Amino acid sequence: MVANETVLVTGGTGFIGSYVAKEFLEDGHEVVAYDLSTDDRILRKLEVADDVTIRRGDVSDPTDVVNAVAETGATHIVHLAALLTNTAESNPRAALDVNVQGTSNVFEAARTLDHVERVAWASSAAIYAPPHNYDDGGDWWVTEDDLVYPDTLYGATKSYNEQQARVYHEEYGVDHVAIRPTVAYGPYRETGGSAFLADIIEKPALGESFSVGYGDQEIDWQHVEDIAQAFRLAAFTPESDLSQRVYNVRGELATVREAADTVREIVPDADIEVSDEGELPWTQRLDMTAFQEDTGYDVEYGLETGFHKYIDVLREENGLDPL
Repeated sequence: MVANETVLVTGGTGFIGSYVAKEFLEDGHEVVAYDLSTDDRILRKLEVADDVTIRRGDVSDPTDVVNAVAETGATHIVHLAALLTNTAESNPRAALDVNVQGTSNVFEAARTLDHVERVAWASSAAIYAPPHNYDDGGDWWVTEDDLVYPDTLYGATKSYNEQQARVYHEEYGVDHVAIRPTVAYGPYRETGGSAFLADIIEKPALGESFSVGYGDQEIDWQHVEDIAQAFRLAAFTPESDLSQRVYNVRGELATVREAADTVREIVPDADIEVSDEGELPWTQRLDMTAFQEDTGYDVEYGLETGFHKYIDVLREENGLDPL
């Protein structure tokens, strides 16, 4: 454990950001949650709100970002702030301001302030193309060197972010590590473009019926606590152990139909209807060998353990007995 460091988390009061804050606190660090929202609801649910410094700020404002990093003395930045798929598509200009300009502002702060040791930041599996672009009929996996051809504006911004990061590293020596997660699930997940990842678990847990497509298509079911672990490793793995700067990260791969079956095993009366309609916008079959070998990352939550914990937390919050 590396102690006595200050980690500034952009988007730090959001779903993933709150779990990341908890992960770093438990590892012995000071945490600053830098976010437009000062709503500490999720931090309070995780029982860490009193230990996190919340600083309201706008990642798209370059002066504000530099001031926040300078005044907090942050040694590490975990950059999560972004507009996700649906919001980016409905407001492209805002997506460029936040996802592209905001990321540039973070790297610029790291370049100009000597006390910043590393930026660990969120790229995304959304930079990849839809699955049919890779499926050769065998046991195929997508590595970090495979085709990058995003099908969404959000994915396009993340692809550009990787080029930004490369320039800041090669030209200015900014130490950075990016991970390409898929979509997180877990207690207190907020709505988003892949809300069905929550609904397939949440609705049956509360006795509601649910219909979903994508039946035999594979999803990377990545528990939010595993993603938080990945960001801690991205931030603090020694530079000498890194073989690259951008890494795939995933949880457990399973089809939507297999996930529904897992929910039924936990919630015996679950009413879930699964069809084969629709195609996922990007592949979920990520080869994460490099990240595991370089950082020691190990998935803690499989499908059954992750779903069970999610369901029990949700039921307890709604006055129901755990299963």
